[in-house]
Amino acid sequence: MKPSFGRVGVLYGGSSAERDVSLMSGAGVCKALREQGVDAHLFDTGVRSLAELADERFDRVFIALHGRYGEDGTIQGALELLHIPYTGSGPLASCLAMDKIATKRVWLHHGLPTPRFATLDCNADPRGLADDLGLPLIIKPPHEGSTLGVMRVDVVDQLAPAHALACRFDDQVLAEQFIRGRELTVPILGAGAGTRALPVIEIVAPQGNYDYEHKYVSNETQYHCPADLDPALTRQVQTLSEEAYRVLGCEGWGRADIMLDDQNRPWLLEMNTSPGMTGHSLVPMGAKAAGMSYGRLCVEILATARCKVRAPAGH
Repeated sequence: MKPSFGRVGVLYGGSSAERDVSLMSGAGVCKALREQGVDAHLFDTGVRSLAELADERFDRVFIALHGRYGEDGTIQGALELLHIPYTGSGPLASCLAMDKIATKRVWLHHGLPTPRFATLDCNADPRGLADDLGLPLIIKPPHEGSTLGVMRVDVVDQLAPAHALACRFDDQVLAEQFIRGRELTVPILGAGAGTRALPVIEIVAPQGNYDYEHKYVSNETQYHCPADLDPALTRQVQTLSEEAYRVLGCEGWGRADIMLDDQNRPWLLEMNTSPGMTGHSLVPMGAKAAGMSYGRLCVEILATARCKVRAPAGH
C-alpha cells in the first residue's frame, strides 16, 4: 500500500539564475509523483507569493528550486514559519552549503580535504591570486550553482576577465586551487546515521570543461556510473561524501562534488542540497545505478519531508 502524502506542492522556477534548470527539474518531479499516485501540484515561487503558497494548503512540499531563494535557506525558513513540511536540508544547512566559502571552512574545521582557496571582493585586484594559489586556478561566485560564472584561469592575463565574470553573479569571489584529475560526484540520501551514498559518477566533459552548456544542453559529456574505481577507493569517496554531508547538517538528499587527483586523493569541492532532477541530472543517474527508478527516488525524497526547526515545549 502506497503512503498517502496528502496534497503535495512541487516548488519550482523561482527567481535565481538557475530558474530554467529548476523549471525542468520541477516539471519532471511533478510528473513522476503523479505517476506514482501522488496528488502533486506545481507552484512557481518566481511568480507567486508566499501568501498564495499558504492559501494552497499543501500538506508537504517537494523543493525543486535551485540557487538563491530556493536552495540557500530562504524558502526553507519561510516554510518553517508556515509550518509546511518540506524536502531536503533545513535553513542553516541549506545556507551553509550554498555558501562555498563557509562550506570549505566547516570542512577544514573537521579535517576534511578541500582545495586551498582565497576570497576577494569585487573591487579588489585579482593579480595576486596567481602568487597565492599558483596556476591554473578556478574563479567562481561563492553563492551560485550550475557552474554559472565559473572560469578556469591558466595565465595571469585571464585573472581580470574571470574576476569580472564571477562578479556578474556575486559581490564576492572565490578563487580555488585547481586540482588536476578526475571529476566525480556522489548522490546522497538520508540523514544522520541513515545517510547513504549512491554509486559514484565520473564526469568526462569535452576538454575537461563541465560548464553550463555541457551540463544541461550538450550530449557530448560522458557519464560513467558507477565510476571505474577500485572498490576500496569507491568506498573512500562515498564515506568522505557522507561525512561532508553530515558535518554541514544536511538531510533528505544532496550531492557532493569531488576531484580525484593523480595520486587518487579525493578533494571536496562543494555540496548541493537541492540538486538537479532534469534528464541530464546526476542524482537520478546514481539512483538508477542503485536499482531505483526516477519515480521511486522522488517518492523516497518526498517521504522525508518535515519541518526541521522545532518549537520549544509548550509553544
